[in-house]
Amino acid sequence: MRILAVAQNTFREAVRDKVLYVLLFFAASTILGSKALGWISIGQDVKIVKDISLAAVSIFGVLIAIFVGTSLVYKEIDKRTIYTIICRPMARWEFVIGKYLGMALLLAIVTVVMTLVTAAYVLSLGGSVDTTFFLAVLLIYWELLLITSLAVLMSSVTSPILGALIVFSAFVVGHATTILIDLPEHFHGTWTEFVLACVYYVIPNLSNFNIRSEAANGVEVAPAYVLWAMAYGSVYTIMLLVLASLAFEDKDV
Repeated sequence: MRILAVAQNTFREAVRDKVLYVLLFFAASTILGSKALGWISIGQDVKIVKDISLAAVSIFGVLIAIFVGTSLVYKEIDKRTIYTIICRPMARWEFVIGKYLGMALLLAIVTVVMTLVTAAYVLSLGGSVDTTFFLAVLLIYWELLLITSLAVLMSSVTSPILGALIVFSAFVVGHATTILIDLPEHFHGTWTEFVLACVYYVIPNLSNFNIRSEAANGVEVAPAYVLWAMAYGSVYTIMLLVLASLAFEDKDV
């Protein structure tokens, strides 16, 4: 019940954040404006609308997770409301998990709303949405949960600005992890190759959650792959939440 109380309070605070509505406005504009790019390719407009719209759900969802999530714990410390919370019979890890669940609920609602807008828009253009489309949305949401856990960790250890930069960098690198191991020959056997290889195995491969191309082209995706990607993301999410709880436990507040 304590965790749920923190989650509800976090959700209410996040809903009142003006940044959320600015990002939602740009997300809706991108989805509805994707038809303009569809005109470039004759007969491919619905596919392009699907691809761009799913990309908008992913990118703007990540931006919401970053800008709102990286200030969750820091804001409580800055406003000194944290003292009112931790003086109650509540473990610090419960506070961290509550904050995370509040953001997870917010992102679930935002993802559902953007998905419904996208589906209605595609149907209005004469297209169709199939199972792969909704599986792509599910993996996008699972990726957002992972990014949110990293944002909560950064909120526990650093300032919102620095935390936002770190999380955004991890998001970019996570979608291009192959560049860390596909190095030119003169890097082979060097310390640079070793360091980049370590980074490759530490940073989650976010491209595992990207099946937008399959959704746009109506290509079936094996359910086993979706389950594997969800399990992969869950492991990273749990590890990051454990680190966030440990970091906040040792934080001098």
